[in-house]
Amino acid sequence: MTGKTIGGRGGARRGTARAPWSLLLIVPAGLLGVVIAWALALPGVFAAEAAARVLADGAGATVLGLAALPRLHARLTPPWRLLAALAGLWCGAEFAVLVCEAAQVIGVPVGELSAGRFGTYLVDLSGGQVGIAILVGTGAVAGYSAVAFRRAATASADLVLVFAAVALVLRPITGHMAQQSFGSVLAAVHALAAATWFGLLVALALVVRARGEWAVVLPKYSAVALPLVAAVGVTGLLNGLVRVGGLTPFFDTGYGRILLAKTVVLAGLLALGWWWRRAWVRRAAEHRMTAEASLRRATIEVIVMALAFGLAATLAVTA
Repeated sequence: MTGKTIGGRGGARRGTARAPWSLLLIVPAGLLGVVIAWALALPGVFAAEAAARVLADGAGATVLGLAALPRLHARLTPPWRLLAALAGLWCGAEFAVLVCEAAQVIGVPVGELSAGRFGTYLVDLSGGQVGIAILVGTGAVAGYSAVAFRRAATASADLVLVFAAVALVLRPITGHMAQQSFGSVLAAVHALAAATWFGLLVALALVVRARGEWAVVLPKYSAVALPLVAAVGVTGLLNGLVRVGGLTPFFDTGYGRILLAKTVVLAGLLALGWWWRRAWVRRAAEHRMTAEASLRRATIEVIVMALAFGLAATLAVTA
């Protein structure tokens, strides 16, 4: 790898490969996960909040991953303009989640939610106050990243990393997991581990271009991904066992069926990761794989991860 940084002020730098348009398939993959979860939860009502939430979670994880790039390697720098745009998208998606939450709590369709009732939800209920805090955090990330695009030399990715991490855990730590012993801790670890695992790989696909760059950063990501996957699996298993209270609910309840589907997808990702370490990471580290091939494999993995994010988003709003 040369002494030049990767990524930087205006986005991914010019190199031997371009970020694949197929990365956009992350969005329909996440929404497909929501639809599958809804089908598994039938005869339950489709929750529009889940669709908004998977978009928010995906955008937030990508923002976190982009901000964490320098932690993975000193020469990885966030593409500030892209980061600002994604943070703005994240803020908008979080607002949509907040509107859907308010409508559900008040008991009216989203289209019939009045400004007065929405304001009351924001001011008087804890869910609304948490939502305001998330909007403030995501808005701050978007604003700071926009300024950092013009002042990249003095910008701090760590500041964005902290704000993004806090915004990502605020809703999970106040959700249903918080009602059990150490539930908030488990929720925070689960949310951050999943977001970092997904977000870092998306960030690498957006920023890394040359074969030599993949040779350096991919083994580092692989080493980080292993404990992240373990954290996601353990915390998810603990929460699931406490929540469903046995084996029968995994098949008899919508929540259990969605959780089982999420577990199956996670197991598939573990198998894929094991195979990638043999067939991708090792070859890339030895400069025996092109940048295009590495990008293609990264895209495949994040699309499968997005499917799991869709299942998780629906799980979070399923009683």
